[in-house]
Amino acid sequence: MGLLRTMMPAKFQLVAVLVFALAMLFIENQIQKLEESRARLERTIARHEVAEVEQRHSKDAGRELSPPAENEDAVIIYNRVPKTASTSFTNIAYDLCGKNRFHVLHINTTKNNPVMSLQDQVRFVRNVTSWRAMKPGFYHGHVAYLDFSKYGAKGKPMYINVVRDPVERLVSYYYFLRFGDNYRPSLRRRKQGDKKTFDECVSSGGSDCAPEKLWLQIPFFCGHHSECWTAGSRWALEQAKYNLLKEYLLVGVTEELEDFIMILEAALPRFFKGATELYRTGKKSHLRKTTDKKPPTKETMAKLQQSDIWKIENEFYEFALEQFQFVRAHAVQEKDGELYVLAQSFFYEKIYPKVN
Repeated sequence: MGLLRTMMPAKFQLVAVLVFALAMLFIENQIQKLEESRARLERTIARHEVAEVEQRHSKDAGRELSPPAENEDAVIIYNRVPKTASTSFTNIAYDLCGKNRFHVLHINTTKNNPVMSLQDQVRFVRNVTSWRAMKPGFYHGHVAYLDFSKYGAKGKPMYINVVRDPVERLVSYYYFLRFGDNYRPSLRRRKQGDKKTFDECVSSGGSDCAPEKLWLQIPFFCGHHSECWTAGSRWALEQAKYNLLKEYLLVGVTEELEDFIMILEAALPRFFKGATELYRTGKKSHLRKTTDKKPPTKETMAKLQQSDIWKIENEFYEFALEQFQFVRAHAVQEKDGELYVLAQSFFYEKIYPKVN
């Protein structure tokens, strides 16, 4: 063989190598196609087995299978943080509730106080869990997180929320109190008439732009413990992180609101079917915009970022952003500049006992 190789001209050697490489590529391609065909066949068999089991159970019950009870008993609580695009998102729920057959209820607390009295906490938990006429239900309001298991409730709602860069949220709120927005432009705001800019407020040490005003997103996730509302508390930060991971189905960010809506629609179509298209094309999606909002200067940002309160609030925001981006990376994919929800990537097989 070695003698043959030495006698074979270099040109023929090159052609032989190319033919061999092409043959290997062809074989690998055929193997891959066979593997894909096998996987499709397995999924088809598995779906057939599941369908047979469901059909048998349906016959045993003497009627068609009804939708899972949890779909009709589901409750979502959106304890919305002020100035995080919460009105824009809530408007989508109001637009969808008739079509998707669920109820939307606004939790209106006195003076927008996010902390409920103990007796109101008990009443609220009792209402949400036992008010069957309002299920499935979507509750929204500026209320701090409540742990339903603490009150002996049998079922727990699904929490969702949206967070925002803490300085951007405060700047938006500062100008909102003075100039309102285009949602209700004729409504007189609490600080109307005050023309001082946010930069001027920070420069003069004003109370409306003090670092303590940044302390809001952490306590909303932390809950109704006294330490949650102590500005700069690291215990509150850790509790807020824990609740975000353990108690919230999904927490999005204002800067990526469309992705948040897309994932919710994929995960909870019972509520949010059609939400993404509505957000992209609906009239209310981008309705609420704060009037006369001016971005802060670099000097203002630098001054705020020296505060320990900003550092802790920003740490929570970065934590929430990281978690959301992780969820998004496993839920959607980008193609030609557009995001698409990933199809189901699991199926059932080897189902026993076999159907006769």
